[in-house]
Amino acid sequence: MLKTKDVNRKWYIIDAAYKPLGRVAVEAARLLKGKHKPDYTPHVDCGDNVIILNAEKITLTGKKTEKKYYRYHTGWVGGLKEIQYKALMAIKPEKALALAIKGMLPANSIGRKAIARVKIYKGEKHCHEAQKPVEWTCKYCFKNQEK
Repeated sequence: MLKTKDVNRKWYIIDAAYKPLGRVAVEAARLLKGKHKPDYTPHVDCGDNVIILNAEKITLTGKKTEKKYYRYHTGWVGGLKEIQYKALMAIKPEKALALAIKGMLPANSIGRKAIARVKIYKGEKHCHEAQKPVEWTCKYCFKNQEK
């Protein structure tokens, strides 16, 4: 069993260009939770840090761009708001990806700490060269197919 003091965190980069949103979110959630490690312990936060690049080039399969909605409530009477994923991906693709990743993490303190370790960027530039991140090849993602 792994102890909290023995956790060694690494930095990984995932290139999300032309890959499905859910497949990238699954890989990021696995890395954030630490399930790729041989010493994974469910009750210890043993995950790594993740940098996701090219969030603006991520795709949704099928008719999800028209049929899927992000809904939230403002707290006021009649304050239910909804935005179509087509518009959300055009305005804030980072938020759409962060919501997908957050939904795949546990709803407890481990999940809240894990979602803080993901950094999502629209383009290919990031400011984490000092951490020496390693490129992560998605196990479940489709191959890069530029359109």
